[in-house]
Amino acid sequence: MKQILLTLCLLISFNISSQDKGKFFKSIYDELFKYSTVYVAGDMQNPKENAPDYFVRPGEDGGLYSIPQVVDGTVYHEFDYRYGIGVRKLARYDYEVKGAQYYDGTENNVGLSATNSPVKGLEYVFHWEKERERDELYDNHRYFLKHSGKYHMVKLESRKQGKVNFDYKSAEVRAKLPIGKKFSISAGAIYRTHERPYGYNPVEIWLNETNEYIVDGQVYEYPANPWYTLGFYYGYDDIYYTSTSYDPNTGQEVQTSDWYWVNPEGEIVAYSDLQFRDTVFPNLMNRYNNEMWEGIDNFGVVSPVVGFDFYHYKNKFWLHAYGSYLLPYHKYVHGDEAFSYLNRNNWGMGGLMEDAEHEQWEDYQTGLVFGWKINRSIGIFFEGEYTKFWDSEIYNSSVGLNITLK
Repeated sequence: MKQILLTLCLLISFNISSQDKGKFFKSIYDELFKYSTVYVAGDMQNPKENAPDYFVRPGEDGGLYSIPQVVDGTVYHEFDYRYGIGVRKLARYDYEVKGAQYYDGTENNVGLSATNSPVKGLEYVFHWEKERERDELYDNHRYFLKHSGKYHMVKLESRKQGKVNFDYKSAEVRAKLPIGKKFSISAGAIYRTHERPYGYNPVEIWLNETNEYIVDGQVYEYPANPWYTLGFYYGYDDIYYTSTSYDPNTGQEVQTSDWYWVNPEGEIVAYSDLQFRDTVFPNLMNRYNNEMWEGIDNFGVVSPVVGFDFYHYKNKFWLHAYGSYLLPYHKYVHGDEAFSYLNRNNWGMGGLMEDAEHEQWEDYQTGLVFGWKINRSIGIFFEGEYTKFWDSEIYNSSVGLNITLK
């Protein structure tokens, strides 16, 4: 946030340095606030209902076969809500129509991702909000700053979406070359962050670790960390037991033995190793991974980027196509490189492979907006955007056919 404000001040100084003192404040107003909107908005709605869930408890006398108590175990959530505050100054392309008579912070204009802008100068969005969904509270924000000129584009962004665990920052600078009035190409560098250590699965590495022993010159391997020891790590315990039953067909006595499991509070959670592995153990695996991942810093990577933008608009036909290609010459400037995306395929049973070669990759983003009003009654429309960053793919699209009856 501090870097964004500093850049904002530098852009202001650059744009008003040639102005007379008497026009100083007017220049600030025109550059920063003219055509901007300050808003406070929110919404409230019913939460998604869970399916009814009932179970029984023993009756008053505690007997197994007495009349039981039926208990409603359905989880009920309080209402969902979202409220936020923000200020925005973001131009719309000719084909974009304001969705409502007010702003509420959910708008997603093409200018946020396109490589060009419908106007020259400063654009920004500073939005903060708090959200509750199914009793979970999240703090979200989107800080966006962009300055466009005929031959340059500078963009800074910080975005956090709590409920989808999305936290992303970027900064890019590009030189632009207009080719005619509708087409331009650009090239520059972009800095991006990511949290996930791709390819690194801590629990898999831990479970697959082995020790060796030698018998008569023969080398044998055995698990260094048997899977069930993860239960001990989190305070669970297994207790050996035997039981006797009788085969109803032969009347012969049958003895069985196993281990039942109790949680740190002493409550039975599984009556066999198999039940523990199939029910409790998967949650412990995820818990272990999350704890290991939390100990790894976020990553920051700088990449060269090239792009294009084509924009044509008429009342009855418009086409906007844009794209960015991040070349496979990425350089990490923050975070432990061992866990970076360069080593995503270099992790195995023994951990990170020795002398593993870093593997570069290609990222890209592209979008297309198309509209054609064939006549007064029929129109065809399409909007779509696709982003591939690291192993993440984000895409959205919409298509429509409008027929107006008269």
